[in-house]
Amino acid sequence: MGTHVIKMPDIGEGIAEVELSVWHVKVGDMVVEDQVLADVMTDKAMVDIPSPVHGKVISLGGQPGEVMAVGSILISIEVEGAGNYKEPAHKESPQPIAAAKEAPVAAPAKVEAVVASKPAASARPAAVCQGPMVGREADERPLASPAVRKHALDLGIQLRLVRGTGPAGRVLHEDLDAYLAQGQTNASTAPAAYAQRTDEQQIPVIGMRRKIAQRMQDATQRAAHFSYVEEIDVTAVEELRAHLNEKHGATRGKLTLLPFLVRALVVALRDFPQINARYDDEAQVITRLGAVHVGVATQSDIGLMVPVVRHAEARSLWDSAAEISRLANAARNGKASRDELSGSSITLTSLGALGGIVSTPVLNLPEVAIVGVNKIVERPMVVKGQIVIRKMMNLSSSFDHRVVDGMDAAQFIQAIRGLLEQPATLFVDAF
Repeated sequence: MGTHVIKMPDIGEGIAEVELSVWHVKVGDMVVEDQVLADVMTDKAMVDIPSPVHGKVISLGGQPGEVMAVGSILISIEVEGAGNYKEPAHKESPQPIAAAKEAPVAAPAKVEAVVASKPAASARPAAVCQGPMVGREADERPLASPAVRKHALDLGIQLRLVRGTGPAGRVLHEDLDAYLAQGQTNASTAPAAYAQRTDEQQIPVIGMRRKIAQRMQDATQRAAHFSYVEEIDVTAVEELRAHLNEKHGATRGKLTLLPFLVRALVVALRDFPQINARYDDEAQVITRLGAVHVGVATQSDIGLMVPVVRHAEARSLWDSAAEISRLANAARNGKASRDELSGSSITLTSLGALGGIVSTPVLNLPEVAIVGVNKIVERPMVVKGQIVIRKMMNLSSSFDHRVVDGMDAAQFIQAIRGLLEQPATLFVDAF
């Protein structure tokens, strides 16, 4: 028998270190070739680390949340034959770390750069949970799909209390049903509405949540934010959208307001190239881009993602709509690649119907502008001396004052306002 040592791989793009996000194996587990061993987090995405060999795990090289250098020992596996590790003369071998809280083995899966751990590739039939609730540690994250996590949240169930009957202990929808049927959500786990509570929960900030926190903190500390809010009458563009959906929705797909906003950005940026830019504040260089790569902020189960609609300037309404939908689904399902999550030149953020009346979005560095979309409301407005009901919406946008002057920002948003209030101008190439 020999030892095969797997080192933290070079993921590319000049990355020197990554964060170990989660283990899918523990010491003593048998693993097979191509089985996912761990997930690591780069600045842009989650990456699966697969096993190149069959064997038995004998040591783990780090704890979840630990930042590890490329080339450091990630895991050691006992294999048939000589392996690739030779013990040094002083006989010191890689030391295993405590395995008490490690996640169970995940089913084999092919390596792919994604933004979250993927469900196992195969599954055995679910068995009805007959035992008591599971006593996991408070910070232990049980294996479950995003859909199961949302279902548990809707039901008010703590996943760590549910016994999983899927592959490697994964919690399934059937397990939630069994948990409810056994009456586990009683007063001991769900206090009465007016009962005093003294429980606390400590949640380690690791993985994607840590990256989001770091990026938000970095953005607010480095950029000189200022925000500008303007209301827009979107009655005409909403009427156009409804007309196009009625006429072409069945064949080309339904349009939301976002493709119109992307088009308005593209047209307005022709006159404000300083806003479609990235600022390298260390090198003191501003790069203005001819291409408009629009980041579309998207909420997922593991945090905020910003997939990128590339070359929006060359896309039709339906092309933009299809790409926005594809990227949003990829981000929410944990299948967006690193390339799809990087390279934006300006960001569009929207909370849809929950968008409120005003917000102060944080810049997506190194960009210098972010356009925030608030909800549409019907309000009485005075138009040509008459009180009429119009559909109104605010744009709450933020800019980097180191690069963008206040007057330019205001004129840029006013240009977007004019385009949306007279939507025919969105498609006039020369005015």
